[in-house]
Amino acid sequence: MRIPKKPVAFCLSIFSPDFPAPCSSRILRFSSGFPAKIKPIYAAGFNHSNSHCSKDHSAGTMLGDKASQSHLMANRNGGEEPRVWSSHEGGCKIDIGKQIFCNRSLNMRNIVAVGFDMDYTLAQYKPETFESLAYEGTIQKLVYDLGYPQELLAWTFDSKYMVRGLVVDKKRGNILKMDRHKYVKVAYHGFRGLSKEDKVGTYGNTLIRDSFDEPDYALIDTLFSLAEAYMFAQLVDFKDNNPGKVPEGVDYACMYKDVRAAVDLCHRDGTLKQMVAKDPKRYINEDTSIVPLFKMLRDSGRSTFLVTNSLWDYTNIVMNFLCASRTLDGSSTCNFDWLQYFDVVITGSAKPGFFHEDNRANIFEVEPESGMLLNTDNGTPMPQVGNTSPNVLSKGLNKSCRVFQGGNVAHLHKLLSIESSSQVLYVGDHIYGDILRSKKVLGWRTMLIVPELEREIELLWEFRDTRKRLRLLRNERDLVEDQIHHLTWSLKFERLCDDEKQKMTSALGELESQRDQVRLAHQQAQRECHQKFHKIWGQLMKTGYQNSRFAHQVERFACLYTSQVSNLSLYSPDKYYRPSEDFMPHEFHILPL
Repeated sequence: MRIPKKPVAFCLSIFSPDFPAPCSSRILRFSSGFPAKIKPIYAAGFNHSNSHCSKDHSAGTMLGDKASQSHLMANRNGGEEPRVWSSHEGGCKIDIGKQIFCNRSLNMRNIVAVGFDMDYTLAQYKPETFESLAYEGTIQKLVYDLGYPQELLAWTFDSKYMVRGLVVDKKRGNILKMDRHKYVKVAYHGFRGLSKEDKVGTYGNTLIRDSFDEPDYALIDTLFSLAEAYMFAQLVDFKDNNPGKVPEGVDYACMYKDVRAAVDLCHRDGTLKQMVAKDPKRYINEDTSIVPLFKMLRDSGRSTFLVTNSLWDYTNIVMNFLCASRTLDGSSTCNFDWLQYFDVVITGSAKPGFFHEDNRANIFEVEPESGMLLNTDNGTPMPQVGNTSPNVLSKGLNKSCRVFQGGNVAHLHKLLSIESSSQVLYVGDHIYGDILRSKKVLGWRTMLIVPELEREIELLWEFRDTRKRLRLLRNERDLVEDQIHHLTWSLKFERLCDDEKQKMTSALGELESQRDQVRLAHQQAQRECHQKFHKIWGQLMKTGYQNSRFAHQVERFACLYTSQVSNLSLYSPDKYYRPSEDFMPHEFHILPL
């Protein structure tokens, strides 16, 4: 199937403010590809060779028409039967917010096992309820367990303030957003923005570049971290404004350490998970495409597995909620039917340590009904003392799936009979806990879930005119500055008569005035564009014209990425995902027309 060129051009213009607008005649001549500096996103959906895509080449087609958008939204909220690829009406147009984007070629025919993380991957938690719950629990621990002032109990949480990809400077009490080269572009001390001079003075005047890594810095690389980052900013402001209320010797780094300790206490004592278990629907989004996805993968002959840090009791509750058939009133019963969709389930995996083969963690088999742990010999059933035969799981449970706790990746490879690590695709939400280790250490193929991506793509399209204006202003600014440089050079080095000098000086003054006007207009347009994505931190994947550090990590470690795991159900299980052709910056400027 020949891929139409125009939709690819549309994709390029959406994800790069430096690229000409879709209406440009220049763009329509490109069939694929754009330079590494101005991506991070490649739309695998545009090379959807396994689907029966419409031949309508309009931008509206690639975004998905209103019927398509409303249909997908209805499915997410538990509406009509999902139209997965394998269904009679599947394989059609895919809304751009639901597409899977490709950084490295991945042929699904070579994948024999597909694995999933659970929290924030299969189970998408609601920030307004779940993260608020985590925030409130952490505040309680800070006050009652760690001795912080009672005033903290009146604090509230803004679930929309923080974003992923930020860096916490523990020593200075700053929160930073930087580009792919680790230049700090946005910085706040608590909730007070730092000026350009403060940023340069703190992070730009050193002979050796700071790595911005542990132990002095903390990465906000998972949605679980947003509440603690917001709380740290509140504590920084509190310390600055109320020095007498913070014990002497408690500096910013100590406060961050206390926040982390309080978060860990919430997880250890089960505060969060008990609340979620009582009412999963309040804290977790329903997604009716999850089960059809599992069925399609298993029907295609793939093994499927689940590796989660959550323990069995909580895992069973969450997976029941995601997979259970519901009655008319929306209720469901807790059972083990969901196990039919997996070959192996590993709970309490302690990722990222799980991905190291030299990890000596023991692996225990879980008896699902009681939750009891049974000894195994590297995953092989093992007779208990006093018995002559291995334990057999309770009758009535699905025997095709085995549940374990602990272990390491070598155990998983053995249980699934994996011969090569490149035969595994693992889907997760955490750059470091799920994606980096599995990709870098093992060579697994990886897919990152970025829930924020769907809204970001919609905004990119909505504000395309603003971004086009930014490009024009930037070009105008560059042109005027070049003219100023040329005149300044002439006045300094050329032998000119007084009349010529006077004319050049006058022209130089006019150009400098024009430059100042264009610069102000450009800066204002940049600020407006930045705030349309997020009032404080701007676009997730960009910092100005550079890819953000988060985008750089996505590009380096995720073979594929998308907004939610069920988007996999919209594609053939045998699809060949291909990135657009890469160009170096010098090649991009001389592409054939």
